[in-house]
Amino acid sequence: MKRISAIMLAALLAGCAGPDIQQYRTATPALDPADYFTGVTDAWGMFQKRNGEVTKRFHVEITGTQRDNTLTLDERFRYDDGSTQQRVWRLVRDGDQRWRGTAADVKGEAQGETAGNALRWQYTLLLPVDGTTYEMQFDDWMFLIDRCTMMNRASMRKFGIEFGQVTLTFRRRACNP
Repeated sequence: MKRISAIMLAALLAGCAGPDIQQYRTATPALDPADYFTGVTDAWGMFQKRNGEVTKRFHVEITGTQRDNTLTLDERFRYDDGSTQQRVWRLVRDGDQRWRGTAADVKGEAQGETAGNALRWQYTLLLPVDGTTYEMQFDDWMFLIDRCTMMNRASMRKFGIEFGQVTLTFRRRACNP
């Protein structure tokens, strides 16, 4: 009986593993975060609870600059309720397809990997809600659609339970008419 339970648990956990970034290695156009985010990029997004209800919409203006081996992303959020927020990422290439990053509201270091047109970015965000800060695990998947447009879908979890999703569409300003 213990063996059957162990096999069932392993199968359940394997079903939650998600896609492997390498399955996108031949997808084009190839995504290089430093190339895509250098300059000004706009993003529009929303947060959805796990039941699908949209609870927040937002616009982000991202200014990306490169200096030495660091890509800095200055993100300025404006939410539909009028509130604002700023997050500054400092990203460093860690080999051919890997990235590391830090931000003031990220616990420890974020880890990312690119393959083809995809970037998988994982980190723990310190999320303040009603005077309490929660450590939420983010699993971000970004897909470059064309040289100007990128889509992003992130799962937000705590204790392995999904609390919601964040969806964004990015557009490089240099591409606007």
